[in-house]
Amino acid sequence: MAETVVLKTGPELIPEFLASDHEAAEPELRELHPIHAIHELSPYGLLLAGLAECTAILLHTYARNHNVPLLRVELRMTYARVFATDCQDCDQSQTYTERIGAEVGLVGDLPPAERNKLFLIARHCPVHKILHDGIQTEFVLRQD
Repeated sequence: MAETVVLKTGPELIPEFLASDHEAAEPELRELHPIHAIHELSPYGLLLAGLAECTAILLHTYARNHNVPLLRVELRMTYARVFATDCQDCDQSQTYTERIGAEVGLVGDLPPAERNKLFLIARHCPVHKILHDGIQTEFVLRQD
C-alpha cells in the first residue's frame, strides 16, 4: 500500500494538490491527478496533504519574513507500509512499519546555504513534529 500527494504553492499560498489513485491495485496505475475537493483523498492522503500544506506555509512565511527569494515550494509526500522481510517470531502478513517520505523542492534564486537552511526549517512544521514525536489520542463518546 502506497500513496503520494504532491503540493505546489507560491508565496500567495494557494495550494495545487495532485494525488495518486489510492484505489488502484497496481502501483504503476497510480498516476497523479489534480485534487479539487477534500473528499477525493483517502485518510492517508489527507494526512499527507496536511503535512505538505503546513510545511509549505512555514517555508513561505519564513521566506517572506526574512526576505528570501522563494518563489515556489513543491512537496512530494509519500505514505507506505513497509512489510518485514525477515521476522522469525511474527506473522509476516501483519508486521510492517509505516513510513512517510517527503521530497522538498525549493524554486527561486536561492544560494546553497539558504536552500539548506530552508530544508532544515521544513522539519519544524507542527504537523511534522507531531508525527515524528508521536501523540496520544483519546476518544470519548459524547452523552446526548
